[in-house]
Amino acid sequence: MPPLSFVDLQPSAGSFLEDVFSGLGVSPKALSPKYFYDALGSRLFEAICELPEYYPTRTELALTRDRAGEIAAAVGAGKLLIEFGSGAGIKTGLLLGALRPAAYVPVDIAADALKASAGRLAAEFPDLPVIAVCADYMQPLDLPLDGIAAPRLIYFPGSTIGNLTPAEALLFLQRARALAGSGGAMLVGVDLKKDPQRLHDAYNDAQGVTAEFNLNLLRRINRELAADFDLDRFRHVAFYNAVAGRIEMHLESVCAQTVTVSGRSFAFAAGERLHTENSCKYSVAEFQRLARSAGYDAEAVWVDAEELFSLHLLRG
Repeated sequence: MPPLSFVDLQPSAGSFLEDVFSGLGVSPKALSPKYFYDALGSRLFEAICELPEYYPTRTELALTRDRAGEIAAAVGAGKLLIEFGSGAGIKTGLLLGALRPAAYVPVDIAADALKASAGRLAAEFPDLPVIAVCADYMQPLDLPLDGIAAPRLIYFPGSTIGNLTPAEALLFLQRARALAGSGGAMLVGVDLKKDPQRLHDAYNDAQGVTAEFNLNLLRRINRELAADFDLDRFRHVAFYNAVAGRIEMHLESVCAQTVTVSGRSFAFAAGERLHTENSCKYSVAEFQRLARSAGYDAEAVWVDAEELFSLHLLRG
């Protein structure tokens, strides 16, 4: 059986602290959603994916299952599959069976979740070399891929590209295209524009799991960065910004307060918001224009029957 290897390129705790200081020190305050995914955050997100209101995961999973054969025929076998944000790896398992890649390289910033999903997939596909890389894939990457000469397919599921502004997404796509190299391709999941009420419900579930997921970011800062956020003094706020075409998630201070992080104080006014995530929505045409601006050919797109979600195959 090919070995399962794990490469740790995870950013240091110092990087986390620097980002928190920077994010709390500006107006409006903002933090990166990449820090949601400690062990508890990863479990909470898996729970979100099972919620009746949260359509993206089950829709993308069904679309991948239904179209895996078509996707594999369009992509071709024997690729080096590099996945950004592997998560639980359920959709990936469907693709691996259809694509028959030369090797699989999942990249994720959440070490525990990465080890678990890579281990499951390595056991499911015992003849497949798996190189799990713990890293921030939103930054330029130098992956340990020496000796693997196969053409590269970058897989970016889960509509995570929506967490980026269009300008950030353009830069990300350009970096991914450079990483894929000559003859490379990218398969990316993109959430589509739809009824604003359905979007609102997906990020404001009745059970409050998304609220707990959002608040857990403060819990992580308390634990890892010697902070004193009182979670009872913040509330989850999520809404659809129609002008920007995105869901925004915030944590709103319910009172005037001062919070300390590693000895440094930050004041919050009553009602002041800490912006924790964007989730941009696109039409198929809008995303294809963005991909072309990054230098890709928009080769194919697969959309579910309700037109909720899309999978785009891009060629560099």
